[in-house]
Formats: sequence, C-alpha cells, structure tokens
Amino acid sequence: METKLKVIVTGATGMVGEGVMHECLQHPDVEAVLVINRKPAGVSHPKLKEIIYTDFFNLSAIENELSNYNACFFCLGVSSVGMKVDEYYRLTYTLTIHVAETLSRLNKEMTFCYVSGAGTDSQEKGKGWASVKGKTENDLMKLPFKQVFAFRPGFIKPIEGLSNTHNFYKYIGWLFPIGRALYPKGFCTLQELSLAMIYITQNGYTQNIIEGKDIILLAKDI
Repeated sequence: METKLKVIVTGATGMVGEGVMHECLQHPDVEAVLVINRKPAGVSHPKLKEIIYTDFFNLSAIENELSNYNACFFCLGVSSVGMKVDEYYRLTYTLTIHVAETLSRLNKEMTFCYVSGAGTDSQEKGKGWASVKGKTENDLMKLPFKQVFAFRPGFIKPIEGLSNTHNFYKYIGWLFPIGRALYPKGFCTLQELSLAMIYITQNGYTQNIIEGKDIILLAKDI
C-alpha cells in the first residue's frame, strides 16, 4: 500500500508550481495539498489549503500551519536573466534554504523535492546561476529531511489549460516532439515532472540528482 501524501507546494502561481499543484490535486495518493503564495492561485479544491504570505525569509507567523506534512515540492524560483548576482543568490539560495530549514525542523519525515535545472553545477565553480543552484542543491542535502532530491529538467512541456504557462511556449512548443525524439533526456512534460516527484517521495530512488531521463522513467513507474 502506497504512503498517502500530505504535500506543501511552493510557487503555485508560476508555471511549474501550478502544474505540480494540479497533478497533486488529481492524484489519489495525495490526500492534502498546502500552497504558500504571495498572491491567490485562483484554484478551489477539497484537498487544497492556501496560505497567502509575502515574507518567505521569515516564516515564524505561519509555522504552526507547516507541520504534519511528509512532502515539499519546491517549485519557487526566478530567472537569472537581467538580475544582479547578489539578488539572484538571495532569491535562489538564501530563500530556499531558509524555507527548507524551517520545514526540516517541523517535519522530520518529510521528503523535499527541489526543482533545480539542467546544467546545474554540483562543483559550485564560477559565479553564475549554475553554481548558485549547485550550492543550493548541496546544502539542501545536508538538512535533516527523510530524503532530498534535486530535479534537473531541461525543456518542460506545459499542461494544457492551466493559467500560468509562459507566453513564449506558444511560439516554441512545436520544438518539444522534435527535441524529445532527438534528445529525450532534455525534454520532459510538466505532468511527468509532477508524477516523478510523487513516485520518488513514496518509493525513494538510487540517487539524489534527478536528471531528465530519470524524470521520464520515474513518471512511467507510477
């Protein structure tokens, strides 16, 4: 019998977080979903609880609502394009680690799934986004969670009908079937990413870094 999941999802007003939330709400093994957003996600569902909260660097005011969950699917993130290095570090590394430290203290049996990105540098060499993501992954894995997994998708095909799909996908969506055929490990669907997170939380995996090919395989196993 599969473990029933109570999941916290961050970033549900973005494309990836919205898709992960959507799949969790549909999945029979997920019994409760908590989303923490700066603005309403505009979704109503019997499984769903939403907290509107703006200061992710200080969660003390909502800590009493963050316990008794066994999974966090962390989909909150920003693009480094046009952003100063210090601000990108603050919003990528500092924010993520603060949220994770809080959740690991409150939920000892939690699995933490972090949406990183293809090309992340685990060696933390250089000063670009890849090194910041690598440091974030590495330090998350030092926290006292039950399990930590860093997901590194490349091109993600959106779920049709959702609200927060980036506009540029209208123009580049045609690339997906070609890319999937030629370079499958670099192309996954948002549904596959979501299902892979659910499966790995319930069943574990042989490695902590989840590349595109792993995402596809894990999604098939569910």
